[in-house]
Amino acid sequence: MTFLGIDLGTSEVKVILTEQDSTIIASGAVRLRVDTPHPHWSEQSPQAWWHATVDAIAEVRAKAPVPFKALRGIGLSGQMHGATLLDKGGQVLRPAILWNDTRSYAECVELETLVPESGTITGNLAMPGFTAPKLLWLAKYEPAVFRAIHKVLLPKDYVAWRLSGEFVSEMSDASGTLWLDVARRDWSDRMLEATGLSRDHMPRLVEGSDAASSLRDDLRREWGIDAAVTLCGGAGDNAASAVGIGVAGAGDAFLSLGTSGVLFAGTDRFAPNPAQAVHAFCHCLPGQWHQMSVILSAASSLSWLAATLKVDVASLVEAAERVGGLPESAASNAPAESVSQAVATAPIFLPYLSGERTPHNDANAKGVFYGLTGSHDASHLAYSVMEGVAFAMADGYAALQGAGTTLSHASILGGGSRSAFWAQLCADATGISMRRHEGSEVGAALGAARLARLAVTHEAPSDVCVAPRVIETRDAGTMRSDILSGRLERYRRLYRALSAEFAMPA
Repeated sequence: MTFLGIDLGTSEVKVILTEQDSTIIASGAVRLRVDTPHPHWSEQSPQAWWHATVDAIAEVRAKAPVPFKALRGIGLSGQMHGATLLDKGGQVLRPAILWNDTRSYAECVELETLVPESGTITGNLAMPGFTAPKLLWLAKYEPAVFRAIHKVLLPKDYVAWRLSGEFVSEMSDASGTLWLDVARRDWSDRMLEATGLSRDHMPRLVEGSDAASSLRDDLRREWGIDAAVTLCGGAGDNAASAVGIGVAGAGDAFLSLGTSGVLFAGTDRFAPNPAQAVHAFCHCLPGQWHQMSVILSAASSLSWLAATLKVDVASLVEAAERVGGLPESAASNAPAESVSQAVATAPIFLPYLSGERTPHNDANAKGVFYGLTGSHDASHLAYSVMEGVAFAMADGYAALQGAGTTLSHASILGGGSRSAFWAQLCADATGISMRRHEGSEVGAALGAARLARLAVTHEAPSDVCVAPRVIETRDAGTMRSDILSGRLERYRRLYRALSAEFAMPA
């Protein structure tokens, strides 16, 4: 038997087909477009998600037609928080409002005023990226759409409905709505009522590794599959990545340098720290939770600089390494003293290009280069951007420590993990050793396929959710650590000094 993992990201849909032992047989991907019709808005078409998913599956079927016919389970991972709205006829009412849309900032204050105990119930601060404030915004500014709502679905759950005809969600993704009582792993009637909704508007809940529904018969026949195919509950993108990289229990962790940046730590209990914008969510495995710090512009900060300078990202990484140096790298032939001097005099970058979540929860925060002189060039800017993202991850880890979490090591994944230099910066800034694994670039899709396997085979999660082979480890404490600690303190002072200015109207 084989299993399909579908990862509905913001920029593309990835699909992988795996053997029963989770070996990847084939993969496919289709790009997606994000629309920004107004400043601070970010939207996508749910219909585009469906077409991209079908096309990516077709690519996998074409590459591995015989194994595909043995498909027995499908798991979905997806970008979190997106508000996908259906009417009673199953028609999409408007484009989905995405996780990085910040239009509902005022509604976050309103929601916490309506439910003062919301942090206790949900384990999280109300943030504009979450789903519930988006619905308060819709009630005010698109009341006709709000009145027509029959179901509110998260992005992956919309695709699952198109595959199965059933409205189902699971605990990890639902934790990011602000409608879930995270400790009880159930919808909160109090939070739903505050946004003018009820349980009738919500999908039913299952655990991520449980069977949730079955593939529609017409699709099964069209795809040439002669036996029933189970859809599992699935997971939000970060929880699925955790399962794919082997972060399944308390004390396990990963750091992701994708479009956004995430430090994810598994826990065996509900352990919130909303005061510092730590996310306390259910894991996608029964009886497990996790904490998460999130920055909104990680690898996207470097992509922005590359686009601005009209160069490719890889050349910027090489240039940054010439400034910061890896001891064993041929790209850095300069003596240690000159590397230290270059780091000490580089500009400091605040990577708040889209505002910030952990620990500031500040949608008004802006990106800043501080300390520029005429002697600085593109290589210094590239170094500063990568260092600033590492500092933001260090801020996130400090917030997790405030919730009682201490980590010795973390798996590193996401596009930024391909840079050993960036992994070393993150290790030095946080004090956490970074481990890079084989196949880490397909973590979320692999995690989704593993959850489907659990739903079908009923194996123990500890037997399935294992870490891929470690191919590189970056330990904290290089020659830069003392310099970085001082620069990190200045980085933190700069945010405090500028936060009032960020709040001023443009």
